[in-house]
Amino acid sequence: MSALTLWTRNDPFAEFDALVRRTFGPTSRPTTGFTPAAEITRDGQDALVRVELPGLDPAKDVTVEVDAGQLVVRGERRDERTEEQNGRSLREVRYGSFRRSFRLPTHVTAESVSASYDAGVLSVRVTGAYQDSQPRRIEVTASPEQAA
Repeated sequence: MSALTLWTRNDPFAEFDALVRRTFGPTSRPTTGFTPAAEITRDGQDALVRVELPGLDPAKDVTVEVDAGQLVVRGERRDERTEEQNGRSLREVRYGSFRRSFRLPTHVTAESVSASYDAGVLSVRVTGAYQDSQPRRIEVTASPEQAA
């Protein structure tokens, strides 16, 4: 007689993931980076990539590049605060670098990309990213064995 084990977790890989994180996690390399939230939307034939980067100076902290068919947004956050209270000094330093990359269609060049920054959000427009990207229906045929 065999025993049946009922798996009650929502994610069957959670235990394995936790093991990998414990083994190769923060103790093996420092985690100084962060991953900013990003979204990609379609605006006609253009792609619009928005990356949340509050508190950064886009002129000196952020770089936008087209490299080997990818849109690469990278930079560094450095936030230093010093407080004096009741004769005591508190200094807090938060920092970290980030890198987000997005695959571009083969016809997109660096000249097709423009970027702007407003209210903590970096907006990157990829002009013509969806050009010639109309869905095409592919006919599904039966295999010769099923046709007989």
